[in-house]
Amino acid sequence: MDDKNFAFLKELVETPSPSGFEQPAQRILRRELEGVADELRTDVMGNLIARIGGAGQDAPRVMLAGHCDEIGLMVKYIDDNGYIFFAPIGGVDPHLVPGQRVYVHTAGGRVLGVVGKKPIHMIEAKDRETVIKLKNQFIDIGSSTRAETQALVAIGDPVTFAVGLERLQGDRVTSRAFDDKMGAYIVARVLQEVRRRGAPPVELFGVSTVQEEVGLRGGTTSAYGIDPDVGIAVEVGFATDYPEMDKKDPGDFKVGGGPIIARGPNINPALFELLMRTAREDEVPCQVMGAPRATGTDANVMQLTRAGVAAALVSVPLRYMHTPSEVLSLADLENTVRLLAGLVYRIEDRKQFIPN
Repeated sequence: MDDKNFAFLKELVETPSPSGFEQPAQRILRRELEGVADELRTDVMGNLIARIGGAGQDAPRVMLAGHCDEIGLMVKYIDDNGYIFFAPIGGVDPHLVPGQRVYVHTAGGRVLGVVGKKPIHMIEAKDRETVIKLKNQFIDIGSSTRAETQALVAIGDPVTFAVGLERLQGDRVTSRAFDDKMGAYIVARVLQEVRRRGAPPVELFGVSTVQEEVGLRGGTTSAYGIDPDVGIAVEVGFATDYPEMDKKDPGDFKVGGGPIIARGPNINPALFELLMRTAREDEVPCQVMGAPRATGTDANVMQLTRAGVAAALVSVPLRYMHTPSEVLSLADLENTVRLLAGLVYRIEDRKQFIPN
């Protein structure tokens, strides 16, 4: 990954975008796609939709979707001493929150706070293994009264962990919110690559969807509006290459092993085979995941849109999902861009995805 694309990725994942508050991240994506897309618009839900027209008449409509929302917290109550109580936005693990530094994103800018916790010395032995419920945890911004906190923070303000993207060893990086701003990043990069290569044989829609973490909402509405023939969700997948992970259930997936291509009832079989052929012919390393049920991704809602869509799920292996320190490989991002860009030019006709 070159320096320009790394800077784009870093800016995107560090820009706050909890579900329902995605527009700061969408503005970054909109800037990167200006001059790339033939059409660029935001719908009433907040989904960013970029379109590149296809060559020829009646080209198949292909939708690539990566959601830009991240998990976070929301301010619910401020007590007399200025402490902030909160609720989760999406699947926040209560084990991980105490002791974290956080940013409260307010109308006046971000406010630093810490999630307080009683010292272990003062916790009775029988209670040390008990997880503190999120509703009983609190944020300390240094105020002494409710009025001091209310002068800065409003009920409903979103909160994110106060961490960003940093390099580890080799091509490994860590950050919060790779799930799934990394997917929105890949979608934008694919559109840039398609623009560079020239007019595709499809009408291509790249969508940065919203509110996936709270119910696949943006994917549902944007797919209905676009009415694609083919819909591919670009997501994170569970890496299982670290201690304590049981590979028998999710499968054997390695960070650095290439994108994960799902196979199962949520996935159109002809589209799966075309993805695999693209990977072989373009020499893109990949991994295959068995998905025997509906996936909990935008691929599920795209498949069930209107009269049905040929759906696929392509994921990047991710360690420590839904923590402030997710880990992935930059090479996996680049290989996913190569796979999806190559696929776009191998789609010839919408009828090729009808099972026979």
